[in-house]
Order: sequence, then structure tokens, then C-alpha cells
Amino acid sequence: MVDFSLSDTERQIRDTVRAFIEKEVMPLEPEVLRNERAGRPGIEPAVLRELQRKARGIGFWGISTPEKYGGMNLGAVMAAIVAMEMGRTFVPFAFGGYADNILYAANDEQRERYLMPTIEGDRISCFAITEPGAGSDARSIRATARRDGGDYVINGEKTFITRGNEADFVIVFAVVPGAGVTCFLVDRDMGWKSEPIATMGEWGPASLVFDDVRVPAANVLGEVGKGFELAMSWIRQGRYMIPARAIGSAERLLQMAIDYAKIRQSMGHPIAEYQAIQWQIADSHMEIEAARWLTLYAAWRAQQGLDARHASSVAKLNGAVMANQVVDRVLQIHGGMGYTRELPIERWYRELRLLRIYEGTDEIQRRTIARNLLRGHVRLGGIGE
Repeated sequence: MVDFSLSDTERQIRDTVRAFIEKEVMPLEPEVLRNERAGRPGIEPAVLRELQRKARGIGFWGISTPEKYGGMNLGAVMAAIVAMEMGRTFVPFAFGGYADNILYAANDEQRERYLMPTIEGDRISCFAITEPGAGSDARSIRATARRDGGDYVINGEKTFITRGNEADFVIVFAVVPGAGVTCFLVDRDMGWKSEPIATMGEWGPASLVFDDVRVPAANVLGEVGKGFELAMSWIRQGRYMIPARAIGSAERLLQMAIDYAKIRQSMGHPIAEYQAIQWQIADSHMEIEAARWLTLYAAWRAQQGLDARHASSVAKLNGAVMANQVVDRVLQIHGGMGYTRELPIERWYRELRLLRIYEGTDEIQRRTIARNLLRGHVRLGGIGE
């Protein structure tokens, strides 16, 4: 039987993160809403850096970063629990000391130029594999990297790239003729351009254009032709972290609905007394708890060095659908007020809708889960294996 109980130290970490989010981050929510609705960035970089500095002062730096790079290396389970606590606010805050996991594949020179400055917050990276014609089907990417002497010349377009507008270097994937998909570290001053993409939510992705961008061969991350494996290791890590943060958001929203239902009067009674409201609250709580354990199980498998791919797909699909169902119910319980911009529910509604699309759509997760079952890669009732 899998034991998911937390040690005293782990509980202390969870409670410290929760207190930090409630005391330091949540009070910024009104300002974030005002900025976003005025067309400005939700939080200024200087404010974010100050929050990260405060967090570092109490020991929170590099939640998943190896200790040899100055991080906490809490492990996958605690990283998921921390993400749940961070999901309780829509302020775009993240603890500092983080770098994309595949950057640890860097050689010594690349570590000094890219990995360490990213961990310290001196450089900003973005991960670029998605293209206009290659989203979930990453093997269909068309960006090319042609060898020219001691360099590679990259041509192509990437789209929906998170932090693409702010990054000063990109971890980009392109096809080397005769070798296959390869990963490159490409500084912005090498010539790639970015353009913002307007979305229904506050996520601000970018399209990236590479027009004869010349990159030294020394900037290949890993091995030539081995980029697809790196890309998949990046994507798989994110799949159980997505529902983790969604759980925190759904819990915060559900608490808003509970509080409102107790004070909102209809026909002489608080609406909390009506079964129609009670069932929505009960269903939401049930779904949140189910998502929590599916997510923790996927994180536990990853932490134990077991194959977590199937469990992560299950957790990602379940968590994304759950969050969208919960926010829809919470908006319904609030009625017309929920639909206004006076409350942040509509903002969360737009943000959570993205979960069913990025880093593997609902359809891709269902295909993956079904194939694993049909091909016998996993068994029904296989928990504990």
C-alpha cells in the first residue's frame, strides 16, 4: 500500500509556503487585477524579484534544484505539494533558483553560460518546440538546423512559447538533416525575433522567428539527433505539476463559493441551504480530492524512479478537467457577480481553460492512456507495481 503521509519536516515546509503565499503574495491580487485590466503586466519584475528575495531569506530557493547548485531538491512529491499551495493565488509568482530540467544536460561551459545564471535569476530562458503545424505531434517539427562549418544555421518558426517575449536565450528544437531533432541553446542576440500572441487569458506567449540564425556547434545541448528525448523529459516533468497547481486554484475557488453561499440570501434563506448548491459544493470537493491523490501518486512514482508517464497523463487529464468544472460551478454559485470583473472568478475561468490545451491536450492524454491499456503497457489495478 502506498503511504502518502508527510513527515513533520514536510508538513512544516507546506505550512511555511502556505503562510508565505497568504502573507506576501495574496495581498498583491487587487494590484495584479488592476494592472492586467489596464493592459499592463500583472506584476512588475522588480516586485517579483523582491518576493523571491524574501522567500530566499527564509530558505526557499530552488525547490527542485539539486543541492550542488544551491537548491533545496525537495523531490517530486514535495514539489507538487508546494505547487498546490502556490496555485491558491493567481499572482504570477514562482520561487527563484529554478532552471529547466534539461539544462542539467549542459556541458561544463554551457553550465557557466546558461545553467548557473538562470538559477541565479540573471538570465531568462524559454522552451521552444511547438510550431504552427506541430503541437502535440512534436515529431512533425519543420524548423531546420543546417550545418555550415563550425556553426548551424536555424530557420523556422515556433509558436505559443511561454516567456518567449522576456527570454534572453531559447532552448529550441530543430531538425538537423540526416541526424534528426536536435536541441540548441540560442541567445537572443544571435538573431531570433519574438512577437506577442494575444490570448483570452493573461498567459502571454510569443511566436519566435528564426531567419538564418547562426549558432555555434558548441551550443548543441546534449547530442546531435537526440533532442526528442530531451524534449519529452521536459514535457513529462510538467504533466503532474500542472494538476498540482490546479488543485490549489480549485480549493481557493471552492472556499470562495462556500463563503458566498453562506451569506447570499434567496427567497429568505442562505443559498447554502439549497440542495442544488450543496451538490455543486460536494461534487467539487470530491473531484479536488480525487485529483490530489492521482497527482501525488504520479509524483511519488517519479520520485521513486518508477515510470510515471501513464500516471502523469491520468493526473494531468483529470486535474485539468476538474479545475474547469470547479471554476464553472463557482461562477454559477456566484450568479451574475461571478460573471463580473468585480470578482476574480472570471479571470481564473480564463486562466484554467488553458490547462486542457497546453503540454498535451485532453485528446492527447486520452489517446496516451488508451494506447497504454490496449497495448498492455499498464494493467488495470496496477497500483503498487
